[in-house]
Amino acid sequence: MGKLIYATNNSLDGFTEDATGAFDWSVPDEDVHLFYNDMMRGIGTQLLGRRMYETMAVWETDPGFAEESPVLADFAAAWQDSDKLVYSTTLTEPMTKRTRIVPAFDADEVRAVKESSATDLLVGGPELASHALRAGVVDEVRLVLAPVTLGAGKPAFPTDLRLDLELIDERRFGNGAVHVAYRVRR
Repeated sequence: MGKLIYATNNSLDGFTEDATGAFDWSVPDEDVHLFYNDMMRGIGTQLLGRRMYETMAVWETDPGFAEESPVLADFAAAWQDSDKLVYSTTLTEPMTKRTRIVPAFDADEVRAVKESSATDLLVGGPELASHALRAGVVDEVRLVLAPVTLGAGKPAFPTDLRLDLELIDERRFGNGAVHVAYRVRR
């Protein structure tokens, strides 16, 4: 059975985007990108909201990204090598292969995908992750904490949800970022 992992870049004060919606402060250096590449290779299915999907689809639709470096080419290949469930009420056709558009988050469907999967699943984006966290289907939380505070923006977690977590991994990067991974306690 696969685990559902919520992974995100975060400011130290808990935001995934600043107050203007920008996330340029979290662009990974090569070392952090290699870490994400390794994680992405173990993912069989990604759960994405429309905005995150449109942001990430360039890893398949724009070959220029993969041509920039071997590290980026590796990430593009790993991203393309997973199924995608995209939650959207406005998209009718996918822009990428191995993609299915679904109109709404359904926790029972996610549980069924987890139970039938030999690989892990990844939920991307704090809005979709909040649905999965509230439904109790997230098994792990992986954060890459950037050495920056933003003061305001889009929170990584629902502000009205308590999660009890158990630290299972941590790693420092040369650029000052830190990865922390937690198991969600039930």
